[in-house]
Amino acid sequence: MSANADAAVAMFKEGYNCSQSVLAACGRQFGVTRDQACHLGQVFGGGMCGLDQACGAVTGAFMAIGLKYAKTGADDAPKIKAHRLAQEFAERFASHHGSLSCTQLLGHNLRVPGERERVQALGLFQTLCPRLVRDAVEIVDDLLEKE
Repeated sequence: MSANADAAVAMFKEGYNCSQSVLAACGRQFGVTRDQACHLGQVFGGGMCGLDQACGAVTGAFMAIGLKYAKTGADDAPKIKAHRLAQEFAERFASHHGSLSCTQLLGHNLRVPGERERVQALGLFQTLCPRLVRDAVEIVDDLLEKE
């Protein structure tokens, strides 16, 4: 259990989306404020704004990795490292949960009318999603600590 993971889950339970929660928790060490994380992660929750794409916990994790390693000049090494770590994150997350797709993880496509309500009725936003947020933060923390 990590303090970052606890903070991310608490934020998610306050009503922030999965991407915002992961980015806020992991981004603090890079100077990203909670408000900035909320702005940056706003449209990435719910499978990228409900578009049946990557889980927001995954996109938040990718953004956090990019905060530490990004190409900002002529040197390609940070970009290469960011891509390697994001790929490793994806492999580990998918091995735990079977997918990176919000739809596959939830077993419901949020784009289909009535599916969001079904997910709510099943309690998946209260049970599954906090686990995905926690696992994403713990994987990012582990990857960035090793580097």
